[in-house]
Amino acid sequence: MARLTIASAAVALILLVASAEASPAWSDYAGAFDKSLQFFEAQRSGKLPTDRTVHWRGDSALTDGFSQGVDLVGGYYDAGDHVKFGFPAAYAVTMLSWGVLEFEKEMVAANSLNRALDAIRWGTNYFIKAHTEPNTLWVQVGDGDSDHLCWERAEDMSTPRTASKIDASRPGSEVAAETAAALAAAAKVFRHYDSMYADLLLMHAKQIFTFADTFRGRYDDSLQCAKKFYPSASGYQDELLWGAAWLYEATGDEDYLDYVARNAEAFGGTGWAVREFSWDNKYAGVQVLLSKVLLAAGGDGDYADTLKQFRAKAEFFMCACIQKNGGNNVRTTPGGLLYVADWNNMQYVSSSVFLLTVYADYLAETGDKLRCPDGEVAPAEIVAFARSQVDYVLGKNPLSMSYMVGHGDKFPTHVHHRGASIPSVYAVNDTVGCMEGFDAYYNSKGADPNVLVGALVGGPDGHDGFVDDRCNYQRAEPTLAAAAPMCGVFARLAAEPAAAGNSPGYQLPQDTLHVGGTPLEFVHTVTHTWKTNGVDYYRHVVTAKHACAHPITYLRLRIQGLTGPIYGVSATHDKEMYGFPSWLTRLDVDDKLTIVYIQEGPAAKITVAEYKTG
Repeated sequence: MARLTIASAAVALILLVASAEASPAWSDYAGAFDKSLQFFEAQRSGKLPTDRTVHWRGDSALTDGFSQGVDLVGGYYDAGDHVKFGFPAAYAVTMLSWGVLEFEKEMVAANSLNRALDAIRWGTNYFIKAHTEPNTLWVQVGDGDSDHLCWERAEDMSTPRTASKIDASRPGSEVAAETAAALAAAAKVFRHYDSMYADLLLMHAKQIFTFADTFRGRYDDSLQCAKKFYPSASGYQDELLWGAAWLYEATGDEDYLDYVARNAEAFGGTGWAVREFSWDNKYAGVQVLLSKVLLAAGGDGDYADTLKQFRAKAEFFMCACIQKNGGNNVRTTPGGLLYVADWNNMQYVSSSVFLLTVYADYLAETGDKLRCPDGEVAPAEIVAFARSQVDYVLGKNPLSMSYMVGHGDKFPTHVHHRGASIPSVYAVNDTVGCMEGFDAYYNSKGADPNVLVGALVGGPDGHDGFVDDRCNYQRAEPTLAAAAPMCGVFARLAAEPAAAGNSPGYQLPQDTLHVGGTPLEFVHTVTHTWKTNGVDYYRHVVTAKHACAHPITYLRLRIQGLTGPIYGVSATHDKEMYGFPSWLTRLDVDDKLTIVYIQEGPAAKITVAEYKTG
């Protein structure tokens, strides 16, 4: 009997290992969902709960607002810095809430719904504090310029914690309306879990929306601090439509739907066809949200004509993302990733994937299809495209790099984030000063001592390249805005069989041998020359720059005309043939190989004889 038990256990172990080998990291959506919620914990400001899972973080900013007579303790730090920017934070809470509303059952199945609710409540509790009067909203704590001059832990913060507000004399309709949207969406989330809290959220949402609409104006016109960090290029009309749409979702009050219909054309909701959705530009989001209203009503109702115009613009966005918009598509990288902007592109991938996923589900529920210039698209095809984007983010890409920190075997380890890059206060109790942080940690080549699990960094460039460098803030910095939309998508995909709506997406290259070709670009310079016994000698430096889309795992160089010593490559048994040096086994995208040789006479000729990518 014991032998059978041991044998059974061995078989189970073999099956478990085989299962693990068959499930690459990029398909572990449940694990990614769990990690993304950990990131929100790491971004918390204020007095932290004792049951937190991110143990390297400590209490911070415990007197925010006090000097100005208001309690603004709590909320979220925006990114790798310690400013609390109300505009993107409110957007993040709206998207977290929308994710729960659409994928609540999937979050329950993943056993993470309560943590998602906690992440939302941490934000909404702060917004309630920040709304001190009906027409007053505190929208920022900290100064971006002075904060960015220091590299220090939140627990050691020494930069000014100046708070900024909007009011009737200094309006800020976009940030106010976004905050109203966040509170309204959260109110609907909490309706069945804490009705009194939902009522409180809704009261604040209604007041703030009325304030936003009554005293119209851009907050970056009212506040100097907003001009450099998170100014709203799209204006505030999209947020007014967005806030009203969410208040309709939360209340069912048709006055809000009537507001949207009356202002649809004037505010650009039925006129703007866009190819991005972000903390700034809400048009695609409101168009999808109102398409849901239309589809749920079966295409009928008092506002059907206007809602159909919203749906037409929503479908322009969908078709542009999935590359079926008659050529008017969102740009993609060679590896297939949606590419909207050089700075923190992953936030646009995240938000686009969310809209694609929820819209596909809306269509599936009503038995409808997406109609694009390049043909009809079934809901399952839309989900398949969304899945391909998520898989790319989690590691199915030319670099085999997960752009979620802590997920998979290869992920960024030099994140542009103060707390991650400096040892925890529990490891080093001494205060790390403003400039000391730059000298000792920002410029360090060492990996982050604290793994910022769940952080979604800015991501690769337009050619699928990525440099894991703390100074590379455009691509190595994580944000709330990028992380929030993905939470719901991870839960949704985790609950669906991998084969359902499956898409090949990016195909990992086979480890094949290439003969000849130009995977490297050679830059040849002479750095020194001297004369010995009447003979001129030259020191040649050749920099071989990676010039293909995949890592090079095997390399053979042919070096002809070499008469002196050479460094940076290893000789082989074949004449004139050289390979990687002993300390190097592969060249990743953006890596360089430096070759130095010394000789008299003309330069040697270096060419690629053969190489492998993998």
